[in-house]
Amino acid sequence: MPRAAFDYIDGGADAERTLRENCQAFDNFNFRPRFAVPIPECDLRTSVLGLTFDLPFLLAPVGSCRLFYPRGEEVAAHQAGEAGTAYILSTFSGCRLEDVKSASKRPTFYQLYLAGGRDAATDAIRRAQSAGYSGLVVTIDTPVSGLRERDVRNGVRELASRNILRMLPFISQILARPRWLAGFLADGGLMSFPNVVLPGKGPMPYADVGVALEQAMVSWADLRWIREVWKGPIIVKGLLTADDARRAADEGAAAVIVSNHGGRQLDGVSPTILALPEIVAAVGDQIEVLVDGGIRRGSDVVKAMCLGARAVLIGRAYAYGLGAAGGPGVAKAISILRSDIVRTLKLLGCPSVAELNRSYIENVVGSIEL
Repeated sequence: MPRAAFDYIDGGADAERTLRENCQAFDNFNFRPRFAVPIPECDLRTSVLGLTFDLPFLLAPVGSCRLFYPRGEEVAAHQAGEAGTAYILSTFSGCRLEDVKSASKRPTFYQLYLAGGRDAATDAIRRAQSAGYSGLVVTIDTPVSGLRERDVRNGVRELASRNILRMLPFISQILARPRWLAGFLADGGLMSFPNVVLPGKGPMPYADVGVALEQAMVSWADLRWIREVWKGPIIVKGLLTADDARRAADEGAAAVIVSNHGGRQLDGVSPTILALPEIVAAVGDQIEVLVDGGIRRGSDVVKAMCLGARAVLIGRAYAYGLGAAGGPGVAKAISILRSDIVRTLKLLGCPSVAELNRSYIENVVGSIEL
């Protein structure tokens, strides 16, 4: 992949402190295994919003997947379905939401930004409802786009401008990847966003993302009209405090996702695994709690579930696989995590993810109270 596309997956905001600490914070917890426990098989099934999945992780919304591989969102959704788990489609997808839903044989969720304004968002919500999406994931942590310094260095804005003079200083990274370029051009070149249809203009162009986010922040008041349009469960994504979790529950959310946007928004916030216990304690008996951020191994999934997460979301883990090898790459990433989880459960002496609890881990740093 060109550096600009790879760093879109790999990078974070500002100094990337939160990006690093999301992963490092899992080291705050040690396992407390039970030995001499025979476990011939492990049960990885979990339920989210009443839907049962074969794996305790869902594929998170990752925008612009067609930059990584042709028809990237459809490819990833198909592999999620084959693995028995859910795919969450980003608003900033390069594929039509109807096509992505058709690609998966398991439930899918639609992640909502208010890009393009209320009318455009309402249209997308109704399309997702008609297509059969099982839940709406409303992201609240993007009042503006974070400063992703790698994007600046790689000339992402210039490359998306379609102005050859502005593109010229950065074009070598693309020309150095002829196989990627051939696939990119065969897939239609620089995409627009077919699920953000601007009234009187058509699909939003790729270059308008930053401006669109600044004009489309989600407030708690917006959840009220969103609930009126969407006839199904709503998941609020992008919170890190008990206060916001309680507010989400009060506003009718069926679940929340503890998330700092993978370290891509406000740098210097709490790693999600450290924020998780506070939120579980605040609302875990009312609504479901999921978490994302920093999950690179099956042991990370197990630790999150010990701390009370119903399931986790993985983003970069499958996006790396998608960029490397398309569908087989996503399948391999899922397989690695599945095997990791089974091995960790057997070594831990726990036969099922449903039986995981805080007695299986200890906080070795003492930074939070279990």
